[in-house]
This record gives sequence, structure tokens and C-alpha cells, in this order.
Amino acid sequence: MITMNYKRITLLCGHYGSGKTNIAVNMALDLRKQYTDVAIADLDIVNPYFRTKDSAKELEEAGIKLIASEYAGSNVDIPALPQSMYSLTDDRHTKAIIDVGGDDRGALALGRLSDAIKAENDYEMLLVINKFRPLTPDAVSTAEVMREIEDACRIKFTGLINNSNLGEETTAENVLDSMRYAEEVSSLTGLFLKCTTVNKTIYDELSGKIKNLFRLNLQEKIK
Repeated sequence: MITMNYKRITLLCGHYGSGKTNIAVNMALDLRKQYTDVAIADLDIVNPYFRTKDSAKELEEAGIKLIASEYAGSNVDIPALPQSMYSLTDDRHTKAIIDVGGDDRGALALGRLSDAIKAENDYEMLLVINKFRPLTPDAVSTAEVMREIEDACRIKFTGLINNSNLGEETTAENVLDSMRYAEEVSSLTGLFLKCTTVNKTIYDELSGKIKNLFRLNLQEKIK
């Protein structure tokens, strides 16, 4: 597994269902191995299937601060950010992972923090891509989603994460087949490919075959 180098703030964005929330949780846990003060924030205000709050117990046990709407994980859809969200830009001693929403509304929420994030200039904004999602099957459609998010949040992407998967049914061959797509997105957008994620169950099978492979523990939905 690669050793990730993190900016003070890492922003994860992508189309709904791209898998960014699962990556955010895994990155926060990885970050905690390197730093004492770590926070993860959920800007996804439209109540998707997976929420960062689903991993609240695991994050608490690891000593990671979780910032999320009090309505996360409920059926209440209130597009509001908790006041504690602003601590992410005010407290520069904390390393932060921010899970941005899966559509324009989540990106608009990030826009409220964008000026402070850009002023500090110690961030990465990574586009999570998944070729197996219906609205991002190729490089052109994926680039269109990228531009929509950038326009909404007023921050430019700095890199890519290839998270192409079919959930628990993902095979090593699926991941290998996605690499051409990831390279095409990289070429079209001019963004470097930071890593390719893979479920821990097939990590060993792909180790040495794909550069910068990041092993994931899949998040479980709270029932």
C-alpha cells in the first residue's frame, strides 16, 4: 500500500455513487497514522446512501473528529452546514479530509469555504472517478461532471482518484480494465492520477500490477 502525502486539507469530489465517502473514511484513518489532529467533514447535504456518519464509531475510536450535519443518516433533508464546519479553515493545526456532495448542491456548500481554502493554499481537490457509474462511463462525460463541480464550488481540481468498481462483485480484471479509462481522463483534463483504490480482498492480486494502489476497507451502511 502506498504512503500517501497529504496537504492540510484534502477535498474529495465526484459524481453521486462514485465512492468518495468510503475513500474519505479510509483516508482519514490513514492520515491518523501520520498525524495527531485529524478531522473528517461531511459536506454531503443531500442525504446519499452512504454517509460519513455511518463510520462514526470507528472514527471516534481512532481519535478522528467527525463534523457532519445533525440530520446525517436521517430522512430529514435540510441543506444546512453545522457551524463547526468553519473550524476546518480556522484551525490550521488540523489535517482535514472533506467529503463533498455528489451533486451541485454539495459543491455549492463547499463554495462557502472556498475563499478561505484558496487563501491558505494548502489543499488538494481530488476528483473521484468510477467508469462503472452510468453517467461517467467515459472520459468526456467524466470531464463534464468535473467542470460542473468546479463551477459550483469555485475551486479547481488538482488530481484524480480512480475508484472504478462494481462493489463487492469487483474483480481484479475490472480494476485493470479501468486503467485505460483513468489514463484517458487524466490526459483530457490534465490532472495527474494520484492513486487507484481497490477493495482489500483483491489488493494482493493487483499489487505490483498497478502503480499507487490504495487499499480500501469497504464501509458498511448502518441499518
